[in-house]
Amino acid sequence: MNLLNHVAIIMDGNGRWGLRYKNSRNAGHKAGLNTVEKIIKLTIKNNIKYLTLYAFSTENWKRPKKEVNYLFNLLENFLKNRIEDLNSQKIKLKIIGTKSFTPKLNKLLRLSEKKTSKNKKLQINLALNYGSKSEIMNALKILNKNKEKVNEKNFSKYLQTKDVPDPDLLIRTGNTKRLSNFLLWQIAYSEIFFEKKLWPDFNEKDYNKIIKGFKKVKRNFGNI
Repeated sequence: MNLLNHVAIIMDGNGRWGLRYKNSRNAGHKAGLNTVEKIIKLTIKNNIKYLTLYAFSTENWKRPKKEVNYLFNLLENFLKNRIEDLNSQKIKLKIIGTKSFTPKLNKLLRLSEKKTSKNKKLQINLALNYGSKSEIMNALKILNKNKEKVNEKNFSKYLQTKDVPDPDLLIRTGNTKRLSNFLLWQIAYSEIFFEKKLWPDFNEKDYNKIIKGFKKVKRNFGNI
């Protein structure tokens, strides 16, 4: 049975869910937060130590400004209202991506990371303004600047996930089968499960089913 230490999730389908059921993409983003909370609880219950959530990509800036602003307001309110609860549950929050938002949100993100930095039960890596290609290029630039030998060990230490084991399992909801510039280096040997349900409809039963399926997969890592 495979050990499961790190789950990464592309939370796809919020906007489509909102249009389908509420005639509003923003309503879908709000509903998606409820799913996030359910998955966090179940991740802890399964004794999984790392959960990486793809919340906002470098490409998502192309979306309508009103939707982008709503997303960040939703994030601000979530952190203000729930960071103490996350901290009390011994959950560590780590932001991966470039913190280039409003001064208010940047400050809130830094404070949230600092407040939870010593927690050990679960580390949530929240990918915000994140793009794997940019991350890889930045790591190469640092290697070149430092005149270090180019190898996997040196390269990996300049990734934003340098202190985090690579994901064992990647889940993408929303009935879309692509990686969307997410952890391209880190998921080289991750097991990938594509889920048809839109993110707000993804539930504990679905998550448990995927975890159970993952544990039965024969993982060869290039071997036989």
